[in-house]
Amino acid sequence: MLVDSHCHLNYKGLAERQGEALARARAGGVTAMLNIATRESEWDAVLAVAEANADVWASVGIHPHDADGHPDVDTAKLVKRAAHPRVIGIGETGLDYYYDKSDRGRQRDSFRRHIHAAQQSGLPIIVHTREAEADTLALLGEEMGRAPYAGVIHCFTASDDFARGALDLGLYISISGIVTFRNAADLQATARWLPQERLLVETDAPFLAPVPHRGKPGEPAFVADTLAFLAELRGEDRDALAAATSENFYRLFNKAQP
Repeated sequence: MLVDSHCHLNYKGLAERQGEALARARAGGVTAMLNIATRESEWDAVLAVAEANADVWASVGIHPHDADGHPDVDTAKLVKRAAHPRVIGIGETGLDYYYDKSDRGRQRDSFRRHIHAAQQSGLPIIVHTREAEADTLALLGEEMGRAPYAGVIHCFTASDDFARGALDLGLYISISGIVTFRNAADLQATARWLPQERLLVETDAPFLAPVPHRGKPGEPAFVADTLAFLAELRGEDRDALAAATSENFYRLFNKAQP
């Protein structure tokens, strides 16, 4: 039993062979996939895949790269779309100061609107953060003090201190194929100690294909390789870790049904 907690089935590199990729995932033991939206124009298509496949779920959100282009996507619009029975998460959202494709102030405003949608809808928030640890953690903490919500730091590559701060807020941490890369020693060190009960695995497909698939477009089936590497890294039984991360997914995204 494996779950890919974050993929982009409608992105170029995967959309063209979506049916084949879904079949390979199922053959490899992947029992659920969360198809992530990053801009409003994707919402209908992302949701359509979830409507057509019982093992695919959907999110609604605006990536920080696209915050400038979505000033009208407010909390009410997110909450309204999140009421659909196949939508189980809010995001991905967050802060990206590495590429700075959107104004940082607008990124923060959009992030806050998404958190408010998570608070109002009861769905967890899916957080992207890059080179923005201090602001991300400060905003998450400020809003947690205002009203509780659940969430996950997706594709984790941040520091130990950020990980501990996120865990202190009750958030989950998702590990992608980056953990298998030769230059990922710092991430591997963090992944060894993360508490099993807060751990998820993901592909972020079609990006970040893990070893031994480097150079290929990612797909949900590859979550098995990331899980196997992570189990060996942590000295844990692969099947036990697969079961734990799957249980964690359904605990966090509790609108989904196994």
